[in-house]
Amino acid sequence: MADRLTPPAGGSAIDYERAFRVRSPDRPVIPYIEGDGIGPDIWAAARRVFDAAVAAAYGGRREVQWFEVFAGEKAIARYGAGMYLPDETLAAIRDWRVAIKGPLTTPVGGGFRSLNVTLRQELDLYCCIRPCRWYEGTPSPVRHPEKVDVVIFRENTEDVYAGIEWKEGTPEQGKVLAFLNGEMGTRIPADSGIGIKPISERNTKRLVAAAIQYALDKGRRSVTIVHKGNIMKYTEGAFREWGYEVAAEKFPGHTITEAHLSQGDRQLDPGERVVIKDRIADAMFQQILLRPDEYDVIALPNLNGDYLSDAVAAQVGGLGMAPGGNIGDTAAVFEATHGTAPKYAGLDKVNPGSLILSGAAMFEYIGWDDAKSAIQRGMESAIRDKIVTYDLARQMDGATEVSCSAFAEAIVQRL
Repeated sequence: MADRLTPPAGGSAIDYERAFRVRSPDRPVIPYIEGDGIGPDIWAAARRVFDAAVAAAYGGRREVQWFEVFAGEKAIARYGAGMYLPDETLAAIRDWRVAIKGPLTTPVGGGFRSLNVTLRQELDLYCCIRPCRWYEGTPSPVRHPEKVDVVIFRENTEDVYAGIEWKEGTPEQGKVLAFLNGEMGTRIPADSGIGIKPISERNTKRLVAAAIQYALDKGRRSVTIVHKGNIMKYTEGAFREWGYEVAAEKFPGHTITEAHLSQGDRQLDPGERVVIKDRIADAMFQQILLRPDEYDVIALPNLNGDYLSDAVAAQVGGLGMAPGGNIGDTAAVFEATHGTAPKYAGLDKVNPGSLILSGAAMFEYIGWDDAKSAIQRGMESAIRDKIVTYDLARQMDGATEVSCSAFAEAIVQRL
């Protein structure tokens, strides 16, 4: 490790067998990236909650050894121009296995297409998980937000988010266009930007397998494969078929398809088996609003997963209440799911809930369930008491609007 990064002396690495199977020492070293814009504000608030929750849950027997690493604007200041994502940061996450981060600014006009996407691709964090549930008292635009309790598994490495595209008018676009129109018989207009949408069997099956294993481990009832396979038959249609295949190949006896449960007018009892079903993406957007309690774990390709996870988050209070994690077979990075909101930077104003709940998801991931539960209890109690940041206060009658740090303190007092 180079001199710019010095890990804590007293901690140990998390033992990582594979995605969703890790063992944590009592004093794990966990790298963190503060993030840009509002990142320092929400990180300071979240870390206060994390440390208090661990202390409350374990009475000093366990403690996180935090290790700051750098990306985005803070990396530029430390490493120099163009160093948005230093190799040392990637190496530290690989070495210590589990990390957490605030929001990062995407460079404009060059450099990385997205620092978040680059992190996922460099570390092969193929599985983006977005658990969404309602906390009592949180304002919501729907009548029954309490029916929402889903975990979204979004494929993280391919689909259109792979960023394989060519700008209109470039020589590269001309070559691709000539091949497609000339040799493949397409009729793409000459003034088109062109992108490629890869969806592979390997990446689909490992994502859906992770979703099924999660459902089995957590006692969840179903896994729904969401796709637009009625139109994109060889990409998203294949995503559907490969999802069913991996359920049959890897989990025989532990899964059953929705179709096999129907016997004429009778509906069989799946018992302990996880039900595998699928839905067309546009229909799913409607059903997640009208019948959210029929869905449990949801597996999707990258772009649809991005849309649907935000749509579900809106039902439980918005992105300020939406945690996220990016998980692979050798590392995991948990993160706030919103942007950097630079106009609020340094104002101690915004809701740190997304990062706090991402930390709760991280603690669950490493097996510290008591710390996760303490965070959830504290947050729900603060919201129920209507002590909230401005984004929630403006939607609630009789709320006490508090700062970012004061909201964190209200959570700590209720752990």
